[in-house]
Amino acid sequence: MTEPHVLAESPEILARRFRELFDRISASIGRRVVGQKAAVASVFSALLAGGHVLLEGVPGLGKTLLVRTLAESLSLAYGRIQFTPDLMPADVTGTHLVVEEPDGRRSFRFQRGPVFAQIVLADEINRATPKTQSALLEAMEERAVTSGGRRYELDEPFCVLATQNPIEMEGTYPLPEAQLDRFLFKVKIPYPSLEDLKEIGRRTTSAEPAPTGPVAGAEEILALRRLVRSVAVAPHIEDYVARLVVATNPGPRGVLDEVRRFVRCGASPRGLQALLLGGKVRALLAGRFHLSAEDARAVALEALRHRLVLSFEGEAEGVDPDGIVRAVVESVKGP
Repeated sequence: MTEPHVLAESPEILARRFRELFDRISASIGRRVVGQKAAVASVFSALLAGGHVLLEGVPGLGKTLLVRTLAESLSLAYGRIQFTPDLMPADVTGTHLVVEEPDGRRSFRFQRGPVFAQIVLADEINRATPKTQSALLEAMEERAVTSGGRRYELDEPFCVLATQNPIEMEGTYPLPEAQLDRFLFKVKIPYPSLEDLKEIGRRTTSAEPAPTGPVAGAEEILALRRLVRSVAVAPHIEDYVARLVVATNPGPRGVLDEVRRFVRCGASPRGLQALLLGGKVRALLAGRFHLSAEDARAVALEALRHRLVLSFEGEAEGVDPDGIVRAVVESVKGP
């Protein structure tokens, strides 16, 4: 297992170790999760970039299994929150209980909720009320929970992976833009291919689940996060990524017609951060210590698709934000 002191080694060795760990994690998850290699790569990339992920897909595609197996492979504390309309904020963050001390006195003690984990699965997050959804906001942004006037820090690495069903929307509470913006990536889980579907049947109906042991730990993940942030970004690449984000907003002149007609509000500065951090992980996986324009383009869909707020015309015509992001990437000239 790679130790934190590897950061003192040469960039070439660091990049190789980074890729080796990525391959070990992918192989470990692949023993349980059939296919979904792109989704696995995106989720692990977001974890190394220090962000959170919104997973979108119909039930039964292995979203929960992917998240749980990721936590087991990294030996990280795992917590699951099943969001329902009657879930209260205290069910997420925790609450104060009256306890009796050994001397007979009574006092309040904070009982930590399931958000006090390192890998937190927020299952069907759009089924809870906005009040309960907002209970995750401070935890996601501040890595802490405040209760009874006291602040409780969350253990690092901390990552929220939320799921939602894109089809069954009746009785749900769509996430507001402010909360969507806090997810580094939005990853769509595709339906498995015919071969993957047959393999799922073989694995789940004829044998015990394949065992997965830890292949890394919290200290190593934190060390790799520091490594990701050390990847260099040249000024002309910074300019290119900034122009990508600006091009998603309908304000400036010369913007694409699709953006002007169908987008009410484009990506925020968090979109810029997602492109840079996600691109840095991709650069390391390619064995480079500098960000390229292709790295930013490769993560553009997952970094920007959930940050576009469609106009009334866009909603009425059923415009897919992915198509707008692709058009923006094609229109902005690279360095």
